[in-house]
Amino acid sequence: MSSRGIAVILVAAGRGERLGANVPKALALVAGETLLAHSVRAALLAKGLKQLAIAAPESNIEEFAQIVREVAESLGSLVPIRLVIGGDTRQESISAAIKVCDEDVDSILVHDVARALAPSSLFDRVAEAVVEQQVGIVPILPVVDTMKRIDGDVVAATVDRSQLGTAQTPQGFPAETLRTIYRSAVDDYTDDAALFQSFGGEVRLVVGDPQAFKITTQPDLTRAESLFDRDYRSGIGTDTHRFSADADKPLFLGTIVWDGETGLDGHSDGDALSHAIVDALLSAAGLGDIGSNFGVDRPEFEGANGAIFLSETRSMLQESGWQIENVSAQIIGNKPKVAPHRSLVQLALSEVVGAPVTISATTTDGLGFLGQSEGVAVVATALISRLKVRLNS
Repeated sequence: MSSRGIAVILVAAGRGERLGANVPKALALVAGETLLAHSVRAALLAKGLKQLAIAAPESNIEEFAQIVREVAESLGSLVPIRLVIGGDTRQESISAAIKVCDEDVDSILVHDVARALAPSSLFDRVAEAVVEQQVGIVPILPVVDTMKRIDGDVVAATVDRSQLGTAQTPQGFPAETLRTIYRSAVDDYTDDAALFQSFGGEVRLVVGDPQAFKITTQPDLTRAESLFDRDYRSGIGTDTHRFSADADKPLFLGTIVWDGETGLDGHSDGDALSHAIVDALLSAAGLGDIGSNFGVDRPEFEGANGAIFLSETRSMLQESGWQIENVSAQIIGNKPKVAPHRSLVQLALSEVVGAPVTISATTTDGLGFLGQSEGVAVVATALISRLKVRLNS
């Protein structure tokens, strides 16, 4: 039987309270991307996809729309995508999404955003089986653990696990049959296969995929992260500035003013600490250095605070796919004394960089211009990472 195409319904309206992420489940991050983005990408890569309908929480509908647009644009996909406001239950959300599915699709696949790492090949396997067999199709993984039937705190019996399997999504169904069922459904069911069977529909299985596991708790997020390999890079940066002859010039180090200390000369604010960190980050990402990106030929950076350079650098790294893991910097010189300012500076830098930043201090034992208290030098190192490939894809 030839296929007229499939519609995928993505159920993404859950609150995700067990994740403890303080955001809807679909906005929780895995490998730097939301579960929503992972799910949408897999669905859009499915063969024969004619339409994608997403049930989203009303409070985040615009944010969802932006994420979906970005994923579609990155793939060059022209598949129509509709967002609907999800209901109080999973079944209500699916019912709302079915209403916006085109009448001429012959199969509807229902997928949970909690199974965000399900590969597009699983969508293909389910869709092909629905078209060929004209029944409900569920991905199933065999149970590998020994199963016990319990009665309170008593282990009553061992269950034959050869007759058991764990259900996954996407689950697929003949489109018109599923529409008819949802128009008549009253009781709630844990999944669409159970609802389909309650109306006398036949359900068969295809082999599931280990990557389609359900992400419900923090340990599940950790497991999901483990499926991704990352490319790690380190970089080093240095900067040196002399103390200013202007006794009234404030000292900026780590984006903040160090009260009562002599300032440093420089085209911007002389913040040697921030500048060294910028160089370390740019070096790690292979994006040049502070001079080539924010040089003295750029009048807009004259007198600029170090936070501006750090924010711009962070954006540059993000655009190239890099995530900042941590930064460490050492201030070299007889003055200023670092200990009284350490906590505040680390906090300020960590906030603007978006990753942990630690600072330390040392002297040159009286040697050189630093030993003569003529200026300050800083050496910084940075660790960054970028998603390389999803394992077992």
